Amino acid sequence: MADKNSITVTRSVDIPAKDLFNILSNPERHAEIDGSGFVVSDDKTDRISGQGDVFRMNMHGDHMGGDYKTENHVTGFEENKFISWKTAPAGEEPPGWEWIWELTSTGSDSADISLTYDWSKVDQDTVNQIGFPLVTEDQLEASVDRLAAAATGA
Repeated sequence: MADKNSITVTRSVDIPAKDLFNILSNPERHAEIDGSGFVVSDDKTDRISGQGDVFRMNMHGDHMGGDYKTENHVTGFEENKFISWKTAPAGEEPPGWEWIWELTSTGSDSADISLTYDWSKVDQDTVNQIGFPLVTEDQLEASVDRLAAAATGA
């Protein structure tokens, strides 16, 4: 579902929320679950353990002229339920877009996954310069699908 400043996708899976969260909180696994194709690898970062953590990623995209690095500032964290971060070019403050993963247990071995890409706090000049949304709804759905596949070993 898309609105003017965000896109949210959801999926129900037969996978425990803790298994999904284990992957989301490990930046080493983010290239594996990225449906946009921008994430190349983590930049020797530790597992995310709470709000305020910062993890670095190696990225590639034509919108940035090829290879670049990001710093991701963790804005929300509740183990097995919620993790979010704001992304910024390395060495800069986050300009406002945020990735929000929510996991809702629906049973001992099942969960609902929700992924939101929110750029509502980005100033209009940056929105125009970057061309939001940079990541499509289809790419977000691919990220959710890839997370589910990674959790099942598929």
